[in-house]
Amino acid sequence: MAHQPSDARTLAILVENEPGVLARVVGLFSARGYNIESLTVAETDHAAHTSRITIVTRGDPGTIEQIKAQIDRIVSVRRVIDVTRDPAGVLRELALVKVASTGQNRIESLRVAEIFRAKVIDTTLESFIFEITGASDKIDAFIDLMRPIGLTELSRTGVLSIHRGRETDLATDPAAAPQR
Repeated sequence: MAHQPSDARTLAILVENEPGVLARVVGLFSARGYNIESLTVAETDHAAHTSRITIVTRGDPGTIEQIKAQIDRIVSVRRVIDVTRDPAGVLRELALVKVASTGQNRIESLRVAEIFRAKVIDTTLESFIFEITGASDKIDAFIDLMRPIGLTELSRTGVLSIHRGRETDLATDPAAAPQR
């Protein structure tokens, strides 16, 4: 049997905002030996009492379908979408990158930041903190260029996702949630 490729996939999960939901979702990954490469969670609609969990994981198509089906069986989960495969899906990440440099390297760090549209959010005589948003591969490229210049610290948010256009990725109306 041929080995299927393991692709990075981004899953957007709309859940009831209640204690233990995140633990159940993450526990499912842990119990089955699936790795989570990125995890972002936040309340998205206070009135509807909903939160959005965005998870980046890897697996062949069959494994991803199995993960989606298992997550969808969790009672507090309203909907699961594979945003990676959605042509209207938009994926972005935020990173804060500290670069300590002086002289020519300091000038070079500003030049690279300008090319990548990174914003200086803090500066001292010997360092900058840049804020950069975009696709994960753009952030990876920025980091790779900053390493030899003097990258000293890095913080990343994890991947966020949203649906392009009028429609929404995930219905926020509790009445639109699948009946269990």
